[in-house]
Formats: sequence, C-alpha cells, structure tokens
Amino acid sequence: MLDSTLLGLTYVSAGIFVAAVAARAVKIARLPVHLRWELYPVAHEKGRASYGGSYLEEVDWWTKPRHASLIGELKVMIPEILLLAGVWEHNRKHWLRSFPFHFGLYLLAGLVGLLLVGGLFTLAGLRISAEGGLLGAAVYHLTYLVGYAGLGLGLLGAAALLATRTFDPNYREYTKKGDYFNLAFFVATLVVALVAQALADPHFAVARAYFARLLTFNSSPADVRLASPGLLSGLEIAMASLLVAYIPLTHMSHFFTKWFMYHDIRWNDEPNLVGGKIEQEVAQALHYPVSWSAPHIRGDGTKTWVDVATADVNREEGK
Repeated sequence: MLDSTLLGLTYVSAGIFVAAVAARAVKIARLPVHLRWELYPVAHEKGRASYGGSYLEEVDWWTKPRHASLIGELKVMIPEILLLAGVWEHNRKHWLRSFPFHFGLYLLAGLVGLLLVGGLFTLAGLRISAEGGLLGAAVYHLTYLVGYAGLGLGLLGAAALLATRTFDPNYREYTKKGDYFNLAFFVATLVVALVAQALADPHFAVARAYFARLLTFNSSPADVRLASPGLLSGLEIAMASLLVAYIPLTHMSHFFTKWFMYHDIRWNDEPNLVGGKIEQEVAQALHYPVSWSAPHIRGDGTKTWVDVATADVNREEGK
C-alpha cells in the first residue's frame, strides 16, 4: 500500500512539474515585446563582444548580415549557471550562501539521473555494488558521493540563506513570508533526506529500487529483488515529490525563466526594421490600455500607450 501511494504521488508530482514548466514557458513566450536593455557587450556578438562593440559600428548596418556566436553565449551562461558568476562578482558575501545551495541542487539533479541509470541496470540484472564490476561499481560509488554531497551542500546553503533572511535587516526588509516558507521547505526536506539515507539507506539501494519501480510502473520482473522503502525513506520520497511539484509554481522557477531574461531582454539586439516583426509587435503594444495611476502616466484603464505618449504633445499643440 505504501509503495503504491508513494509511486502515485511521485507520478503526479512529476506531471505537475512538467505541466507547470511548460505552461509558464508558453505564457512568457507569448508576452508582448519586452523592454530591452540594449547594453553592450552582447555575448553572442561574434568578433565584437570582447571589447563591447556591436553591428551598429558598420556603415549601413541594416543592409548587412549579422553573425551570432553560440560559443560566446556559452562562455557567459555556463559560469553563470554553474558557478553563479554574477553573484560572485557583485555580492561575494551572498555568493558564499547561495552557491552551495544551487550547486547542491545541481548535484541532486545528477543524483536523480544516477538513480534512473541504476534502476535500469538493476532491472537488466546488473549488480550495482562495490564488487559489481567496473560499470556497476562506478554507478554505485558515484551515486552515494554525488548524493551526500548534494544533500549536504543543499542543506548548508538553504539554512544559511534562511538565517540571512531572518536575521540580517538588509535582507529582511524585502523578504516575503513565501520566501521563508520556500527555504524552510528545502531545509526540512533535505534534513529528512540526509537522516533517511544515513540511517535507512546509506548506499542508496532503496532509492535505486524505487526508481526501478517508477520505470516499470511497479511491474518489475519477479526475479528482480527490489527493496521497499520503509517509513523513513517513504517520508523522504513524499517530501521530495511534493517539493518537485511545488518549485515551478513559485518564483523559484527562475531555473528556466532566466533563459527568457537573457535572450529576450539582456541579449536581444534584433534590429527594429521597417515592416519587420518587431515593428508590428511594438505597434500592437502601443494600443494596449494603461492603468498606471502615477502622476507622470495618469493611466485610467481606457487610455492607450499612444495616448499617454502623445498627451503632452497634444496639450502643447492646443495652446
């Protein structure tokens, strides 16, 4: 009964995760044209990013082909994603708390991959142990090394971030209740996971067997011995499943929304040419109603951006 309940919870949580990520990505992609930074250098500017140049240096640039560099983007994105290079550069103190948390989560994502591989190998009859041959031993050792490192770093970083937001007035001023809950959720889940692995499943054999059940929808061959999770491991699986479903429903979804921030706002240098796609999108956006009540906007919900932008001009012409 416990196995079936846990499996159902994990399937539902994974489904929510995928559906939420897909829905949010589609929603963002369909938003009106974004206000671009237009700050140089742009990472994909081939041959010019190193000194902050752009295609605008060319005479009659709008008539010439533009060349982008994927390698240039990767040189910026990989250190930013894996090492939080921007945080290191601008807020070293915060990096010491944030990097362990994020890198721990990357390791835990790797752990999931290793458990999936281990589950497949188990179903195929390959022995996953220190004496299980080169491949089986590699998966065995990598699983617990990556697993404990990810759990430990993730817990250290989450606890440090929670303490900072709780006790540092500079952070507390703009920390919402939801932020405390998010970090507390991570701390509680990681504590339970560490205790469960250390006491009930030190070599991740139960976790591997659980992933084998997931892969076969709990219909594994009878001759494959698969350990069932006990209460402690069951609690770990339940909390981890709920956390996976919860993450994309919050602002923690920046793990994939950052793609849009970089490519649609920070690095978008597509020229706005006459008759082009951007011109059409801007023209459409100018007719959206404005409800901002600030004195310099004076939006009432019926005015459009064209009305707001030309209000002073029309007033001057009427004098």
